[in-house]
Amino acid sequence: MDARAIIAKLRRQLVPDADEMRWFAQGLADGGVSDAQAGAFAMAVCMGGLDASARAALTLAMRDSGDVLTWDLDGPVIDKHSTGGVGDCVSLVLAPALAECGAYVPMISGRGLGHTGGTLDKMEAIPGVTTQVSEDRLAQIVADTGAAIVGATAQIAPADKRLYAIRDVTATVESLDLITASILSKKLAASPDALVLDVKVGSGAFMKTLADARALASALSETANATGCKTSAVITDMNQPLAGSLGNALEVAEVMRALTSGKANALAELSAVLGGVLLADAGLAQNADHGRAQIAEVIRNGGAADRFGRMIAAVGGPVQFVDSWARFLPEANVIQEVSARKAGYVTAIDGEALGLAVVALGGGRQVESDVIDPAVGLSNMVRLGDKVDPATPLAVIHAAREDAAQLADSEIRKAISIGPKPLAIQPLIHERILA
Repeated sequence: MDARAIIAKLRRQLVPDADEMRWFAQGLADGGVSDAQAGAFAMAVCMGGLDASARAALTLAMRDSGDVLTWDLDGPVIDKHSTGGVGDCVSLVLAPALAECGAYVPMISGRGLGHTGGTLDKMEAIPGVTTQVSEDRLAQIVADTGAAIVGATAQIAPADKRLYAIRDVTATVESLDLITASILSKKLAASPDALVLDVKVGSGAFMKTLADARALASALSETANATGCKTSAVITDMNQPLAGSLGNALEVAEVMRALTSGKANALAELSAVLGGVLLADAGLAQNADHGRAQIAEVIRNGGAADRFGRMIAAVGGPVQFVDSWARFLPEANVIQEVSARKAGYVTAIDGEALGLAVVALGGGRQVESDVIDPAVGLSNMVRLGDKVDPATPLAVIHAAREDAAQLADSEIRKAISIGPKPLAIQPLIHERILA
């Protein structure tokens, strides 16, 4: 086969067959396809699009460019993917809760880049935790504890790693087909029996409109189902941070409060909704509502917290973390409130701006090589609809230096709108697209 012929086919809006997709993906992985050819391929897909069968073929080809995990377990293997938001630490609640309900959860996750936080960065805010483990070690952790949250090895979907870097410099990141293949090639490499997709929409999400979120949710779920993985999608609101904090250690604290306090909040609620869908799709619950109740119960009774502790210890964290989590998490040098300075109601929150403020504090990355400060971020965030007066704190800043805190103060004030009347608040769950 010839890369030029495949690119020419796409340029003429013809669809490469599965063999051609496999050949091209392997060329991406082993260097047989040049950077110029990879860029031309990405642009041709971006401009002309793929039909559903070609999108599934590209996804499988990219998955099969590297290792595909296999399992010998006594229960279903299931997983979740979020398209990214702010204050979104669901994975750390959901993985142990699902394991407590009888599932196995090998959750291969990523790091933060841009305004959204990374699940691996949150895990590594816990002292001693390492998220880079071998495939053999991953299998052992999952068998022993039921769940693991780790990074992908270099052998997982190497074609995607190469193509993503090319897309980043060729203005083809936004292609729905390439986004779908990129996300699913990595998730399907873990060979899940069922997958749930949390597609975010709103000011703190990459998808700002419901129409765009719906298009992505449909593309992802249809493609994953076409490859044989039972997949549902839930479109969820990101017009305000999901949890009350942004920043790695601060979000771990939110997770621990959700797992140990027994109090209902948006983080626990969304974890139960997503988990309920997964348990139903995996045959561990009669339906999504029954599964939701199961997840809520293992969070309430402490079973999910105990499972989380086992998972953290298995990747090098403190054995007694669940019992004494507050003393293990790092704290920032400067902690100060941001007062509202006016009376009214919180009418809008620019989640992306808040996420970027955390990045500026050192809690995220502007380029991949940036080193993260796990202690910095924002806590005690106001919620949409809250009534405030001039002395009400909009947030609490956790910073390494006074000057960084002052800059964050200004950005937070610009990101939070206060009006004379409360506005209608969007529901947490917008739509479900079930398998």
